[in-house]
Amino acid sequence: MTSVERLRVLIADDHPLFRDGMRGLLESVGDMEVLAEATTGEAAVSLAQVLQPDVILMDINMPGLDGIAATRRIVHDSPNANILVVTMYEDDESVFAALRAGARGYLLKGANQAETLRAIRAVGNGEAIFGPGVAARVMSYFATPRSSAPRLFPELTEREREILELIAQGRANEAIAEQLVLSLKTVRNHVANICGKLQVADRAQAIIRAREAGLS
Repeated sequence: MTSVERLRVLIADDHPLFRDGMRGLLESVGDMEVLAEATTGEAAVSLAQVLQPDVILMDINMPGLDGIAATRRIVHDSPNANILVVTMYEDDESVFAALRAGARGYLLKGANQAETLRAIRAVGNGEAIFGPGVAARVMSYFATPRSSAPRLFPELTEREREILELIAQGRANEAIAEQLVLSLKTVRNHVANICGKLQVADRAQAIIRAREAGLS
């Protein structure tokens, strides 16, 4: 990008307040413009293919095709795509799933404006970047020995598996939120993701699957 060019950004997120806030931030600076907004993973893939943006801001949890799968498809079609994941999820599994899918950066929602703009510019220039909290988790991940034993429900993130285990113990969402220091909304989102990944209809069926597998 030359000094006179602007970074062309695609925002992929299903929350209108986040999209509006991000659009306002990007339009307040002179070197960025918002090309379009996508509210689903499928829309992000289609718009990325048509518009070829310089940077794609990608949420993880979206209806239909999630952000990880959307990232994987976009990078498959355009290996040089610059994708910055911007999400509330900071667990190891989400971070590394995004990186394996081809994301160049990972930023937590709630990062201040300066951090956000710096991350977008860096990814737009082809750099890899992590928010401070995520960078610490990456360093910790590689510094901590990992067990080679297979784990139950590998399709779940570490946080989701932790919540599933608490569900199997009969804990209510409120108790789980208090124990894990998470918002009730975040716990509910995790429970919904768990049911989707385990292909069960509700919490009760998730408990049955967990206990059959030995979680209790």
